[in-house]
Formats: sequence, C-alpha cells, structure tokens
Amino acid sequence: MTDAPPRLQKEAMMMKLDALIAAREAIPDAPFPMPVAELLRRYEQTQAAVVCDVLREHCLLDQAFPGRLQALRPEKTVAGIAFTVKSAPNTRISGELTFRGQMLDAMGEHAFVVWDTSGDERATLWGGVMTATVKGKGVRGALVDGGIRDTAQIVAADFPVYYRYRSPNGSLSRCLITHYQLPVQIGDVFVRPGDVILADADGAVCVPRELAVAVLERAEAVIANEKKIFSWVAEGQTIEQITAQGGYF
Repeated sequence: MTDAPPRLQKEAMMMKLDALIAAREAIPDAPFPMPVAELLRRYEQTQAAVVCDVLREHCLLDQAFPGRLQALRPEKTVAGIAFTVKSAPNTRISGELTFRGQMLDAMGEHAFVVWDTSGDERATLWGGVMTATVKGKGVRGALVDGGIRDTAQIVAADFPVYYRYRSPNGSLSRCLITHYQLPVQIGDVFVRPGDVILADADGAVCVPRELAVAVLERAEAVIANEKKIFSWVAEGQTIEQITAQGGYF
C-alpha cells in the first residue's frame, strides 16, 4: 500500500474551521416581520428578567451582561439593535479621531451601542459629545464595558448608558478603537451586530436576532400570566390554590 499523496496528507491535518467561523463571525441581517420601531417599542414594555427566563427556554443561559455594568438612569427601559464596537488599551493617537468619526457616521436610527473595551480600566470611552452626537442620529442607548465621563451632560440628555466606572480620563493615548460592527463578547455574552438589546433596572440582555420575535411574543405572554398571579395573591389565595392554577413564585 502506498502512502497518501502529500496534498491529501496536508488536507487531513488541517483544522476544519468553516462551521466555527460561520457561527462566530456571521452577522445576521434577516429583516424582522414588523417595523423595527414597533419591535423595540414592544420590547420596552417587557422586562429584562422575563426575557432572560424566555431565553432559558431556548437553552440560552448566557445572554445577560455582567452585573458589573450599572445603569446611569435605572428608571429607564430601553431596547435597540446592537451596534458593536471593540477597543483596547493603546498609547497610539494618530488616526484614532478619524476612525472614531467613521464609526459614528456608521451608526443609525434604533442602534444600541455595545462596546467591548478589552478590560480597559483607565480610559473613558463615552462622554457628553458622543452622547449628543448619537442621540441626534436616533441611537437609543449605549452599553460600555469600561469608563464614561461628562456624567452630568449624559444625564441632562436623558440618554440611557450602562457602564463599569466613571473617570475624568479621556481615551486619547490610553485606548484605540480597533473595529466596529463585528461580533464581540462581554463577559459570557456573545453579541453580533443586529441582535436585540434590552436594558432596564435589573441589567441588560442580548436576544439573538433570529429569535427576537419569538422571544418577544413569549415574554409578552409570560407578563400577562404574571399579572394573573399577582391578582390571585392580592385576592388572598393560598400557595396551593395558585400553583393548582399554573401559578409560580
């Protein structure tokens, strides 16, 4: 028996990565069966906790962003379409402002900025001018796994931001934006451009785009059922009576 030709030997040794690349780098762009504004309005009538419970029914247990991210305006509930940004600590300055401008130009109405800072602990990636700029473009909110500043200006603009820390430090010479509108990961949450982001006082959650409508409809049904449970509790029904009717605690 002769040995396999060198070409076939090489092919046998190569890693088969096509499926992994498709799963980790594909960007979903299928249209929703309803206007985006309606989809997001209905999501904003739900709750992040309920949406997480529904995602669990789809065996998705890692869709909630880390608890280290706090809401600047916890009384607000906001939903949007993920616009992803990736940066990393870097001392380089040249070209950063140009690339940042291109990134801002690419943001559109209904976007929800999701910013992976590669664990940066020194710079601020979001501030007052950024807020004013994107709000004028119809961007709905920002989740920054890093620092913000100009807090008073952001609050005055009534713009929802989730962040890790505050600092007066700017970003120039401390970090560099490397790319945007490619998949990123924050904590255990893998986010693709086009996914749905929902954030409220409990935190933020990412809903895969292909499940967005099914998750929304199920979340609306759960909330309607929970209203019944609250009414049974208010009536003074016992735990046994409530559970017998399908209620839960």
